[in-house]
Amino acid sequence: MKLILINNDSSRIKHLSIGGWWTRALLSVCCLGIPLGAGVYLGQELNKPDGIEWLTVATVNEWNDILDQQKQEITDTSDATQAKLNAITLRMAELQGRLVRLDALGERLTVMAQLDKGEFDFSQPLAVGGPETEALGEAYESPEFLTVVDQLFEKISDREQQLETLEALMTKKQLQEEVFVAGRPVKKGWMSSRYGRRTDPFNGKIAWHAGVDFAGKMGSDIIAVASGVVVEASHTGGYGGKIVINHGSGFRTLYAHSKENLVKVGDIVKKGQVIALMGSTGRSTGAHVHFEVFKNGRTVDPATYINRTHR
Repeated sequence: MKLILINNDSSRIKHLSIGGWWTRALLSVCCLGIPLGAGVYLGQELNKPDGIEWLTVATVNEWNDILDQQKQEITDTSDATQAKLNAITLRMAELQGRLVRLDALGERLTVMAQLDKGEFDFSQPLAVGGPETEALGEAYESPEFLTVVDQLFEKISDREQQLETLEALMTKKQLQEEVFVAGRPVKKGWMSSRYGRRTDPFNGKIAWHAGVDFAGKMGSDIIAVASGVVVEASHTGGYGGKIVINHGSGFRTLYAHSKENLVKVGDIVKKGQVIALMGSTGRSTGAHVHFEVFKNGRTVDPATYINRTHR
């Protein structure tokens, strides 16, 4: 191996020839000595107090900053998740309450609609089914949970408004049916005198009979033919025991000759409610009820209302 030596100002150049043994020795020193020297130098630097302090503090501080940041991110994520969970729980509780209310409202509507028992049961799941057919597309993928909850909330609110409207309509219809004058004023008995011209039972003269008479057993029930408010309950003149009920829309009904009145002025009575007991008070020849119907202040033939069953 040949080495060329040059001085600092390049004025002198020397050539050295090194034999095989020297060549191997020099290469060994370069290959082993340089890494060893570097290791020794690094070890010395690490053993210096200043070097240890700089490396440890910088690294630990950096790692601590990273860990603190990650801990804060975990805390923020946990808080956000808990807040969403609380919101979902609250919303689900509200939905459950609304569903209970809808079930109760549905039950009321089935009663008001007079549906057969079991025909429409809100307590049972919705009845659906059908044979298995060829698939028309991919399976349904549920959207984000909160979106589904919001959509369900809107649907329930819509159904709730619809049911409330239906209830109002049915209540109005039921009220109209209640105040609709129809039926007989007695549970048991027979018509003993009709409306219009007749022979007076006391003097034998032709007289006008403003109502109809139903004869029956003394003390039997007299019932209201429609709901309304009692505007008169007294014992007076030829009527004897008398009750007058105002049904609204210009209609009133009168029940006379009762043995005992069971309601008083201001009472609200329902259709079919017992309001008096049959008697023979006033101008009467026996136990019966004298029944009159007034329309806009004038008497009309009660037979028209006794025989009708709907509007």
